[in-house]
Amino acid sequence: MNDQKKIKKNSEAPVSGGSIAVQAGVLAIATIVVRIIGLLYRAPLTAIIGDEGNGYYGAAYNIYTIILILSSYSLPAAISRQMSTKIAVGQYRNAQRAFHCAFIYSLIVGAMGSLLLYFGAGVLVKHNAVPVLRVFAPTIFLFGILGAVRGYFQANQSMVQTSVSQILEQVANAGISIGAAILLIRSAPALATETERAVRGAMGSAMGTGSGVITALIFMTAAYLRYRKGFIRRIGTDKGPVESYGAIMKSTILVITPFVVSNFILNLTTTLDQMIYLNMLIDGRKLSEAAVTTVFGLFSNKAVVIINIPVSVATAVSAAIIPNIATAYASGDRKETRRRSVNAARMALVIAVPCAVGLTVLAKPVTMLMFPQWETLELASVLLALQAVTVIFLSVGTITNAVLQAIGKMNMPIVSAGAALIIQTAVLAWFLRFTDWGIYAMVFVSVLYAAIIFALNELFLKHYLGLRIDPVQVYLKPILSAAVMGAAAFGVYRGIFKLVSGFGGEYFSNFAAVLPAILVAIPVYFFVLIKTGGFTREDILGLPKGASIARLLKKLHWL
Repeated sequence: MNDQKKIKKNSEAPVSGGSIAVQAGVLAIATIVVRIIGLLYRAPLTAIIGDEGNGYYGAAYNIYTIILILSSYSLPAAISRQMSTKIAVGQYRNAQRAFHCAFIYSLIVGAMGSLLLYFGAGVLVKHNAVPVLRVFAPTIFLFGILGAVRGYFQANQSMVQTSVSQILEQVANAGISIGAAILLIRSAPALATETERAVRGAMGSAMGTGSGVITALIFMTAAYLRYRKGFIRRIGTDKGPVESYGAIMKSTILVITPFVVSNFILNLTTTLDQMIYLNMLIDGRKLSEAAVTTVFGLFSNKAVVIINIPVSVATAVSAAIIPNIATAYASGDRKETRRRSVNAARMALVIAVPCAVGLTVLAKPVTMLMFPQWETLELASVLLALQAVTVIFLSVGTITNAVLQAIGKMNMPIVSAGAALIIQTAVLAWFLRFTDWGIYAMVFVSVLYAAIIFALNELFLKHYLGLRIDPVQVYLKPILSAAVMGAAAFGVYRGIFKLVSGFGGEYFSNFAAVLPAILVAIPVYFFVLIKTGGFTREDILGLPKGASIARLLKKLHWL
């Protein structure tokens, strides 16, 4: 009985800013670990399958991502919002029914997505990427089930299970991707061409994605079976009205659909850009498929992969804030809703701004560290530096999307993403048709797309929520602090690189210089940010172990 009361009390209590920071922090840490693992295995994987194989994998993966979004990718966020609004008012039975409906939905659309991917591969990608895309097909169905269970835990504001499953998924993905790629390449016929070997390597890498999802699904299923008993006990305390499964299924579809459409448009951009770029250069200008695909692989599988590391932190924050903001909004507390929304945006920017600056000034060192393919290093690092500013736009855009969805304005992210898609598609086609910018046109429209979403979402939040963001506090102070940090990081890197360059090769010197530069950059950034008032004592106290951190900073005379 005491446990039952405790569960009920915890579930109905409003979540403090510190709790939001803890939940977001758990997901953010897991996301960073996942991205680090991804980068660590991607370097040897790229060495195994080559830039051509990387290009075929990237082409297939982009289509896989689109089908995944149409079927399953949006389920965790949609389910967490649907369930959390019911949990906020004590409707535990209806919340459980919402989960059941979402689970059935995932089975149906997941199966449809898998069949479409397998039998439609010949239409969706160029011929060398067809077998790679077919390997991805079963993963769509499995990911749907995984997404439903992850959404269940996020709705209950428990991010640990999702975080652990993400790490397990990436570990399995890394191991199987490398192992399967090596195995398939070595088993190729003796007279196989380099292109055929590249395709087989890309297929092995795709196998790793499915293996990771299976691993995560096993863990999440076990966690759900264990946690479900506690949730069922809460259902026994629910005396409210019970909605029919038909009504809940209709409501679930109405909630999921805007999430799906919004994420579909966001990710359709990548696939549409890929199709326009490849078709206009290969079919239109008659350039080599291997050469064009290789350059596109540098953009999509090197520069964009690195860019997505800090952006993924904002994605993690958004997953944590949706149930929290939805709960405050459902309770009618607009002031608390605005406070949580601004705090979420600031949390994302405090990370995104220094990352954008760091990736600009250390573009070549970071690219060399992650992807040491010397023949393409210069171009890959230039693409990274030019695109680094999108970290800021994408991070804020991700957070504002989540806020709009949490307050029930789920069509607004669709409007902003749709407008950005139309504009950037037209601009890309024009540049590829009338200029020789090539891959640099891709970089330009990527920045343009993210900036449009950034601007439109802020306008929507001002209109619907009365949200007012202080540009000096939220933007200017982090930018100034990051500028000082960037200068310090670049100076440390150059100094150490010259110091150790005589003791080993260029890769060793780069490795020895990058890590100290990053270690210096972090405290410099936060020192300047705290001293300028961009990060206050109240902000620090809202962090996990915030009181301990504040005491330490006071001893160091930072506060």
